[in-house]
Amino acid sequence: METASDGRAGLEAILGSRPDLVILDLMLPGLDGIEVCRRVRAAGLTTPIIILTAREAEADRVLGLEMGADDYVTKPFSLRELLARVHSVLRRSEMAAATAAPISVDDHLSVDLEGREVTVAGKRVELSAKEFDLLRVLLRHRGQVLSREQLLDLVWGRDFFGDPRTVDVHIRWLREKIEPDPANPNFILTVRGSGYKFRR
Repeated sequence: METASDGRAGLEAILGSRPDLVILDLMLPGLDGIEVCRRVRAAGLTTPIIILTAREAEADRVLGLEMGADDYVTKPFSLRELLARVHSVLRRSEMAAATAAPISVDDHLSVDLEGREVTVAGKRVELSAKEFDLLRVLLRHRGQVLSREQLLDLVWGRDFFGDPRTVDVHIRWLREKIEPDPANPNFILTVRGSGYKFRR
């Protein structure tokens, strides 16, 4: 997680690191949150943005949404409410990503997110719904380490109460279907003690 205390530093951080989510206070010194949001969208970034506003500032909320923010939370707010909004915005972002053009990882692997089709070495491979959703999430967060808990939340949902090791089982099944050598994975990498990531 990266933080910034003013609008200019925040904008530089967003454009430089391209985070998965931005929580943006509208009352920032230097560049205010509205202008930061506008410039982020003008730069072509589709990063989900949640704006924080004062309860009475309805005009600012509307303007923030018009500038491209995805949601807003009014002050004062509880951590639980903010986390709920974060989960909701990230899920909507995941669904939008599913309409993206096919991703060609290399000559061996291609993934059509819209058509939910996977091609391995020129041949179509059948994945279960959960296997495909897991692959889609890993690709969406390519290069980022995701813990079992994060993967459970993003793929199985917050209400899942089964064994967290189900992630490991599905990772193994997925590797058997897409990896040239499942015993020595090239795409889905294990980061010991942390989780999994799809290579950059």
